[in-house]
Amino acid sequence: MTKSELIQRLAEMNPHLYLRDVEKIVDTVFNEIADALARGDRVELRGFGAFSVKERASRTGRNPRTGETVEVDAKRLPFFKTGKALREKLNDT
Repeated sequence: MTKSELIQRLAEMNPHLYLRDVEKIVDTVFNEIADALARGDRVELRGFGAFSVKERASRTGRNPRTGETVEVDAKRLPFFKTGKALREKLNDT
């Protein structure tokens, strides 16, 4: 599902809201999650999952094409851990 499909689906489920308002709501939620992660905070949505940031240390890597060693900088990556209710819903057959 793409972001635009999500917006369309939410608009269909809430006919009393304008499409532009649903779009603002979705954008605001995603922006707040991204801002919280950028600050290093954890975002937990009960039953759905938790977003957090993992730190990767710098390391020495290898260019697979040339075999040359290269330095890989330290970086921060987003991480998502599913919640119990979501795991149960996915595995409930």
